Amino acid sequence: MKVAIITASTEIYKGKKEDAGGPVVKKIMEDAGHSIVFMKALPSDRKVISTVMQRMADAHLTDLILTTGGAGCAPNDYTPEATMDVVDRPILGIPEAMRAFTMQVTKRSMLNRSAAGIRGDVLIVNLPGNAKAVKQCLDYLLPEITHAVEVIKGV
Repeated sequence: MKVAIITASTEIYKGKKEDAGGPVVKKIMEDAGHSIVFMKALPSDRKVISTVMQRMADAHLTDLILTTGGAGCAPNDYTPEATMDVVDRPILGIPEAMRAFTMQVTKRSMLNRSAAGIRGDVLIVNLPGNAKAVKQCLDYLLPEITHAVEVIKGV
């Protein structure tokens, strides 16, 4: 499976902060045998994030887009909105399951606004920004995400 990883953070994009979530996603996906075709930090800008996701999906450059960051309650957290701007079909169960799972660890996970959906034949899933939460969520979701991509692709 071809995977694109987007870290949504203006501070990381500008080099003022180190990306903790993106490398965790990369390691988990590579360890599972998937190839990373794109990995980049983008500014926390709804239009920038949605444009990159749209172009990648429409050009069939990837099978799966995983985002990390920008799904909380901060004023500049726009990843879920950017995702919903581009998906054709939302998949509500993925973020619902992720929040239900992480509620066992911290009640603050109820503040996560992650979204997921399909654009064309590409699955898009928002993950948290915190590296520990990214690992917990992706470890939990990976079998179902992999299955979803196979179904979407008709495999």
